[in-house]
Amino acid sequence: MTKLVHYPVKGCGGVELPVAELTAAGIRHDRTFMAAAPDGTFRSQRRYPVLAAVRVEVLDDGARLRLRAPGVEDLEHEVAFDGPRHAASVFTFDGKGVHQGAEAAEWFSEVIGEPSVFLRVTPEHDRVTGGLTQGTAAFADGHAVLVTSESSLDSLNERIASAGGEPVPMDRFRANIVVSGWAEPHVEDTVRTFTAGDIELAYAKKCLRCTVPLVDQETGKRVGSEPIRTLAKYRRVPAGKVAFGMKAAVTRPGRMAVGDEVTVRTWDAEPPE
Repeated sequence: MTKLVHYPVKGCGGVELPVAELTAAGIRHDRTFMAAAPDGTFRSQRRYPVLAAVRVEVLDDGARLRLRAPGVEDLEHEVAFDGPRHAASVFTFDGKGVHQGAEAAEWFSEVIGEPSVFLRVTPEHDRVTGGLTQGTAAFADGHAVLVTSESSLDSLNERIASAGGEPVPMDRFRANIVVSGWAEPHVEDTVRTFTAGDIELAYAKKCLRCTVPLVDQETGKRVGSEPIRTLAKYRRVPAGKVAFGMKAAVTRPGRMAVGDEVTVRTWDAEPPE
């Protein structure tokens, strides 16, 4: 395992971690918060790429957040763990979030350029995620953990470079766990359960990509047509989208660390050589 990342605010910048606690809903603090439209519909880099440039620090074990974005003053936010409920919608999930107050709402409204609210998952948050293995998640698109591999990115970048394009970094795919040592690209498609440190994850589904990988995660700007253009040449799925990485459910919470050995317990078919 070469990288662990969580994204405390959905759609905003990721935070790399040397050690992570994995809960049933994913890495602790992952997608615990989100900016949303006044009706509760989540804000995403799909429409608001500027979110990628928002930097988030989790302070005091989640009691405070420090939010930074270009062109606006930093915000020190005192987290409301309970309080007034507000509609919260993420694809097939329709529930409630804890409203984080006017100041945070105004801050995100200024960053995004449209009226917004800022929400946290409620203490009673209850969400069932689907796929081959059911689980739960906070405000993630659909599943607790996204897993990618260095070999998959290397293969993709070789194809991009051979066509005269610029390679893309792994952060374009906003993975939670990045695995090294799998010699063949896209081995993660055939993994069904694996362990690392104390944890165990089980395959839910391939990750179908939207336009977010077109967003530079440092600047918050959409740049060019890669990597989606190249993925479309060899990674199309019947739904017409492209796949990169796999989404997983947490079957055993615990601690894991960068450098932990990833052990595949079960495969979809015969393991690759």
